[in-house]
Amino acid sequence: MYPENHLKFQGKRGRIEVVCGSMYSGKTEELIRRLKRAGIARQKVEIFKPDTDIRYDETAVVSHNDNRIPSTPVPAAVNILLLASEADVIGIDEAQFFDEGLVEVCSILANRGKRVIVAGLDMDFRGMPFGPIPKLMAIAEEVTKVHAVCMDCGYTANFSHRLNDNENLVLLGEKDLYVPLCRECVCLRIKSE
Repeated sequence: MYPENHLKFQGKRGRIEVVCGSMYSGKTEELIRRLKRAGIARQKVEIFKPDTDIRYDETAVVSHNDNRIPSTPVPAAVNILLLASEADVIGIDEAQFFDEGLVEVCSILANRGKRVIVAGLDMDFRGMPFGPIPKLMAIAEEVTKVHAVCMDCGYTANFSHRLNDNENLVLLGEKDLYVPLCRECVCLRIKSE
């Protein structure tokens, strides 16, 4: 019934926490806050991000508010297993850009007694579930969905609306390419385009 990695509980209480939402909702800010608190508690913390995310810094995890924390860029989820063996707490930013193997990696780490905190977009620019985030939400002990403010009406936003016609699923960008919108304003914009 359960994948083999779910059966290898090793005595310590590990867990998976997911922080998800749209762009500009504070996901990375919340990830950094949790990781800094773990550091204050003298826990060994390791932070990872996909090596393709070089928007603000090649190595650091950086929020839109320029809050930053050192991290290790990796090309694939499996690399996290190799590099996080000594950590008590593992942070993973921009998780939607990782391969589906991230779900198993997080499960293995949690089963080894690690606290795994994952942050990422839960939906792509089309409003569809994005990458491994939905599966991580399903197996997580804790899911925190954060919201941005709709740039059109000021209501709670949970969509990352793309401002150009590029249809590539992954298109790294900031405020020049994306705007947070509520459901109604996304529908209105799509109707008028």
